Formats: sequence, structure tokens, C-alpha cells
Amino acid sequence: MSFTGPRLVLQTKLSQAAGAGLTSCTQLSLCNASLARAPRLSSWLASTAPASRPYSATARNGSQMPKFAYQISASYSAKGHQFNPEYNLFNHNPFVRLTKKGGHKRPASGQDSFFVNQIGDTGAVAFGVADGVGGWTESGVDPADYAHGICDYMAVAANGYPEGFVKGPLHPKDLLQIGYDNVTSDDSIIGGGSTACIAAAEPDGSVEVANLGDSGFIHLGLNAVRYFSPPQTHAFNTPYQMSKIPAQMLAQMKLFGGSVAHAETPKDSAVTNHKVKHGDVLVFATDGVWDNLSPQDVLTIVGKNMTALGGWIDAREEFVVSPHLRSLTERGGMSKSENNTLQALLALAVTGEAKAASLNTRRDGPFAKEVQKYYPGENWHGGKPDDICVVVAIAVEDGRESKL
Repeated sequence: MSFTGPRLVLQTKLSQAAGAGLTSCTQLSLCNASLARAPRLSSWLASTAPASRPYSATARNGSQMPKFAYQISASYSAKGHQFNPEYNLFNHNPFVRLTKKGGHKRPASGQDSFFVNQIGDTGAVAFGVADGVGGWTESGVDPADYAHGICDYMAVAANGYPEGFVKGPLHPKDLLQIGYDNVTSDDSIIGGGSTACIAAAEPDGSVEVANLGDSGFIHLGLNAVRYFSPPQTHAFNTPYQMSKIPAQMLAQMKLFGGSVAHAETPKDSAVTNHKVKHGDVLVFATDGVWDNLSPQDVLTIVGKNMTALGGWIDAREEFVVSPHLRSLTERGGMSKSENNTLQALLALAVTGEAKAASLNTRRDGPFAKEVQKYYPGENWHGGKPDDICVVVAIAVEDGRESKL
């Protein structure tokens, strides 16, 4: 994310993106099938107040509640680099966990980052994205260190649950606070800032999300938008953000005066609670996606691929979930390649389309339309090159699958 305060800094679009090496939209498209019916965009749900999620898998009447697994993949592409679907991909394995910060190779996602890790032994999973604030580079600080650091700390904390947490289910705002506190006290991270959008998804289908800034997520049901998170901003291109001020800068501020323009904490994040159904898709992404693709665009991409790849079925009167959904989300379920899971192909599709849109000088995306609205004198058209990071989770209910 590029941010230098309320003042908009317009970038040279395609020339700065030279070297991105994007071959063509056709090569990035994972399927060319069109939907029999155009996707419908439901009314966006209003944010709900924070609420405790049930910790038991048994309903009050004694019946067993549905149990869900979340099949998760991530894809990413750094600004100015070629998007390679073969390498810019992460498939979550619940049996392989991050247990210490720096315990894995940093993905080539630029100043964006992500994490996925199981929440202790609860059967729940935590995941999300973070977007380092690019304006810190002007102060000699690499914002990637903050974004990747806070994701690592959150992943490790989730794995160690319940240690360090209050009794009860893990809340993403608390997880974000732990990541924030650890980055603040980590001397190897001298400074920086980041937005974040993270989730805690429970086996009973409850999903709680904490969103700070202009990263965000979309909850998709059967070819419909169930929820899209609104961004938190002070003004145009000025998102809420967590910050760590370098010691030298703090000393200068103490000596000469001054303050940080915008420095939110996890307590300022917006918390919403959701219930998933079998076959629902959650897409978490940094603003490299949302500045270039609208919610309708993402619905179209996901809907097109879910139907073409067999996850959703167009049954004339309505869309239904495929009886083979679980198999499609398991490694090797779609082909001999372990990377060809349904969630991986969705993550690659969204990332690829966002990358293509960011380099398209003729198609005005959401960011271009906002520039034209707030700065009508600026001749901005086309996409907005940026780091891109996408996490896709597909909800799969136990007992709903059949063998292929």
C-alpha cells in the first residue's frame, strides 16, 4: 500500500510497472466459462457488534451442530514483479504449523503479508492479511518488516493458544493485539506501519473478523455476496493503520515537538461476526485487490471458477453446492498436482485478475474512480499497480461429501 498522508501522490502507471512481466489476461484466466445467469450482488450487511462465539459444538437442545473445516490457500504478487501462478502460491496444511517467528521463508509478496495457522487444538483456524504502509520508505524504514513480522507473531500466538489468551474462544482483535505488542517490543523491527484484516474461524461455522484499515474481506455464498467489509479511512487514501515509531524519530519529536498523524491500535479495528454455510467462500485481500477489483468483480471471478471447476452447480432454478466439494478442496482432488485444489485456483484467479487490472491503462478500477471523484483535475485512468495478497477459505461441512 502506498500512503504518504492525506496528500495524494499519483504514480506513473505502466512505466513504473515495467518489469511486472504480466503476460496476458488470457494466460492468467483459469477458466473462460461464463455463468448461465449473471451473479447477483446482495445488499451489503451492516457491521455487527462484537459478540462471543459458542465454544461448544453441541446445540442447546442436545443435537450436534454442523462441524466445518476451512480449506485455505493464498496467492500473492509483489509490485513490479511478474506474477507466477506456479510459485506465488501457498497451500495451508493444518498439520504443518508455524511455531516460531521467522520459522519459514518470507513469501515474495512485497510489503504485503499473510498468515494461516491452526488455533491450538480447538479445530479452529486463524488467518488474514496485512499491508505494510509504503510511506515509511521515505524515512528509511522497510514497511515489509512490520507487515511480515506482525503476521508471524499472530501465527505463532494462534498455534500456542490458549497460552497468552483469556479463557474462551480466540478473538481476532486479541490476536492482533498480541502481534502488535510483539512487533512494538521487537528491536529487529525498527519501525513501520500496517493495516490488517484477520479472522478466527470456528468448527461450528462461526467466523469473527477484525479489520483495521483498507485491507478487507468478502463473504460469498452461492453466487451471491453475503458481506463486504467497508474500509476504515480518515480521508481518501488515508487508511487506519498501526504504527511503530523508530527510536530516533521519537527522540526528535521529543526534542522539537510534533506527533504522529495517524497511529491506530488493534482496539480501533472493526469487529464483525458471521456464520458460514457449506460451500461458502471467504476472500481476504489487501488493497492491491480492492483498488483494482470491485466486490462484483470478485463475485464474478469466484462464481465463474466455482461453477466451471465443479464447486457450485447451476441447477436451473438455483445454484447448489457440489456433492464432491470436499474432494475438490483436498490435495490431488482435482488433478495429480497437489497445487490444483479448488481454493488454490480461486486464490490464483483473484490475484491474477487483480494484477491484470492494476496494469490496465484503459479500465478504470475502484481507485481510479475515487481519484476522479475527489481529485477531478487529475487525469488518472486505469488500474493502480501495487503489492497484491489474497487468502481464500472454503467452508466444508462434515458429512456432506460423496466420493468422486
